[in-house]
Amino acid sequence: MPPETTEEDLEAADVPDTAEVASIADLLASFPEAAFSAQRYASSDVVYHTISVPVADWVGMTQAAFDAGFDTFVDLTAIDHFAEAPRFEVAVNIISMTEVERLIITTRVPYDDPTLPTLTGVFVGANFYEREAYDLLGVVFVGHPDLTRILLPDDWVGYPLRKDYNIGAIPVEFKAGSADL
Repeated sequence: MPPETTEEDLEAADVPDTAEVASIADLLASFPEAAFSAQRYASSDVVYHTISVPVADWVGMTQAAFDAGFDTFVDLTAIDHFAEAPRFEVAVNIISMTEVERLIITTRVPYDDPTLPTLTGVFVGANFYEREAYDLLGVVFVGHPDLTRILLPDDWVGYPLRKDYNIGAIPVEFKAGSADL
C-alpha cells in the first residue's frame, strides 16, 4: 500500500512557474496587470494554470491565449463571492491540445456593475455559458448576440444563484389519490 501524501509533500512538489511554460510566460509579458498561479489538482499530479486579469484585459487575454494555442473551449462559469469585493468572479477554462496544458482565465466584476465584454467573438461555444451566467447570477456580457434567459422563464425576477437571493418556497400540490407519506 503506498504511503499517504502529506501537505508538506504537496507543497514541496514541483509546480512549474511561468518560465517553465513558454506559452504562458509570453502571455504574461503582454499583460503586465495579470496575476499567474499554478496549482495541482488535489488528487493527482496534474497541474493547471490560472491567470487573473482586470476586466479591461478579459477579451484581450482570452484572444491572446487562443492565438498562443489554447484553442479548445471547455467552459465558462461565474461565482458569487458574497463577502468580497469585487463580488462576482467569471472564469473561462480553455485547453491547448498540442501542448497538453489547461488555462483558466479569471476576472472579477462588482455587484453594482456586473458587466463584461462577451467572449463569443473568440469562442463561439461561450454563447450558452454566458447566457447561463446571466440567467442565474446576473452577469451581463456586453456585445453578446442573444443575452436572454436560458434556464428560467422570461418573466422571472432575480438571479437565484446569488448568495443574497431569497430562497422562498414553492407550494407543492399533489394530485388527487396520491398517498401521504
